[in-house]
Amino acid sequence: MALDKTYKLVPGTTIFDAEQSAKGYHLNQFCMSLMTAENRASYLADERAYLDAWPLREEQKQALLDRDLNAAMREGGNIYFLAKWGATLGLSFQQMAGSMTGMTEREYRDMMVGGGRPVEGNRIDHAVLEAAHAPAAPAAHAWITGAVFTSHVPAIGAALDHGKAEEPYWRPVFDGYAYSREWARENVPDVVILVYNDHASAFDQSIVPTFVLGTGASFPTADEGYGPRPVPGIEGDPDLAAHLAHALIRDDFDLTLVNEMPVDHGLTVPLSLMFGDVGTWPCKVIPFHVNVVQYPVPSGARCFALGQALRRAVESYDRPLKVQVWGTGGMSHQLQGPRAGLINREWDNAFLDRLVADPAGLAEVPHLEYVEEAGSEGIELVMWLMARGAMSDVDGSGEVALKHRFYHVPASNTAVGHLILENRPRADEPAVKE
Repeated sequence: MALDKTYKLVPGTTIFDAEQSAKGYHLNQFCMSLMTAENRASYLADERAYLDAWPLREEQKQALLDRDLNAAMREGGNIYFLAKWGATLGLSFQQMAGSMTGMTEREYRDMMVGGGRPVEGNRIDHAVLEAAHAPAAPAAHAWITGAVFTSHVPAIGAALDHGKAEEPYWRPVFDGYAYSREWARENVPDVVILVYNDHASAFDQSIVPTFVLGTGASFPTADEGYGPRPVPGIEGDPDLAAHLAHALIRDDFDLTLVNEMPVDHGLTVPLSLMFGDVGTWPCKVIPFHVNVVQYPVPSGARCFALGQALRRAVESYDRPLKVQVWGTGGMSHQLQGPRAGLINREWDNAFLDRLVADPAGLAEVPHLEYVEEAGSEGIELVMWLMARGAMSDVDGSGEVALKHRFYHVPASNTAVGHLILENRPRADEPAVKE
């Protein structure tokens, strides 16, 4: 079922939604550049040259050169960003607003003094609204085919990058992913929604977002102090990401939407483990960051519920995409303090058992248990519950098949855990057709 976007039908109104944001990203960033006196002077000295330095579509450039705000907004501009452009040109807000209505500044001012534009005659026509809500034929939709759960240890990436995978220390780790690489080759999705946590690479103490959805077209590999890993950058899926943003925020999950950010080992190591050494990743990837570094961090129950909402969001997308959700991080490990090096094999394996057989119960495990039993950085495991919540057995609409399980100690400072689950229709339901 497509999302309700009848707000697009309000006459004389352009709603700045996630799709508009993606369309107008560079246009709005251009406007932001005019917040310094130096840039304003450069722009006014040669508007065309300044615009040509930005990756703008010709329609966007022409809208600005023509001083056509309505055209600029059709091209993805937002009035608050465009106001900075208008201010650079010496325009007041009333001048800008008047230009969009066909009025002079004086006519617009007089209208506002007289009480403003009346709402009568400026609502959606009832016939248009009824047509928008008329039942539509069932459309093809995206669906989640499976979930991957894996640790994202930075030293694993370093071992791969420096040709150490066959060394005695590392070989048992990579042998545990041999089946996974074969499974990944046979089950390449269109998109992976990869749940991970940033490790002070994209986000520092100036901003600490709880949930971040990567809505951009691409994401470069972060330099974590040793130089970027020699792996491909990420190709995103702005259309699906914009849809997820709509659906999840309407489902009362507050997300931070990010168009630009580097992605670190939390995201690239799982891709390397599953897809190997490739020139480009075989699918698009939507980064989904969860703060598990600075408390307060989201609960397992919240992450599990978000995973359920994520599945609903994916299945409301009206394109036949095959999607996987990957939950990464953990298992037990502590990287700081006198308890550094803590490993709890028994707790880790019980977690894997419950993740398969009792995910709803596992979601109720409190933060204290993670920290005490799995170490301070073991809290990353709440991210696995997002991927688990996205599986069809959670709401009874399908079943899951366990395809692979692996556990090993150690990989540098941590225990490594790994599961692959596939979504299957219930035995009494027909299989999903592509």
